[in-house]
Amino acid sequence: MIKAHSLTMARYHGWAYDRLLASLDAVSDADWRADHGLFFKSLHGTLNHLLLADLIWYGRFTGEPYAAASLADEVESDRTALWQRVRAQASRWLDLVESIDEKVFGDRLRYPNMAGQPCDTPWAGTLLHVFNHATHHRGQMSAVATRLGQPAPEMDLVYFLRLSGL
Repeated sequence: MIKAHSLTMARYHGWAYDRLLASLDAVSDADWRADHGLFFKSLHGTLNHLLLADLIWYGRFTGEPYAAASLADEVESDRTALWQRVRAQASRWLDLVESIDEKVFGDRLRYPNMAGQPCDTPWAGTLLHVFNHATHHRGQMSAVATRLGQPAPEMDLVYFLRLSGL
C-alpha cells in the first residue's frame, strides 16, 4: 500500500511542477529574479533550492551523494535549463519508486546530513517528506505568481487525483 501511495506522490510531484511552471511562464525575468521575501528570496532561488534538495535526497536514496555546501547553492543559473532539470528530476523520482521492492519501504534510510552527522529515518516517511517539502515551496511560489498577476495554478493533490482518474 505504501508503494502505491508513494507512486501517486511521485506522479503528483511532476504534475504539480508542470502546473506551477506553466503559471510562471509569463513572469518577467526581472520578477523571476527579484527578492519576493521568500526564504530563498526569489522565484529562481526557491525553484533552484527545490532542485538542489531533490538532488541531495535522491543521492541519499540511491547511495550516490550529491555534494552541496548549503541549501542555497545555485545548481542552475539559466531559467529554462532549471525548469528542464526540475522536470527531469521529478521523472527520476518516479523511476526510482517504480523500481523499489515493496519491502524496502519498511526499511530505514541511513545517510550523513550536510554537516556529516549520521541520520537514521524511516525510508518511506523520508521519501514522502521529499514530496511534501516541494509542496510547501511550490505553494510559496504560487503565492508570488498571483501577486504578480498570474493565475494561481490548481496544484492540490485532489485535483491531480481527479484529473488522473485515480
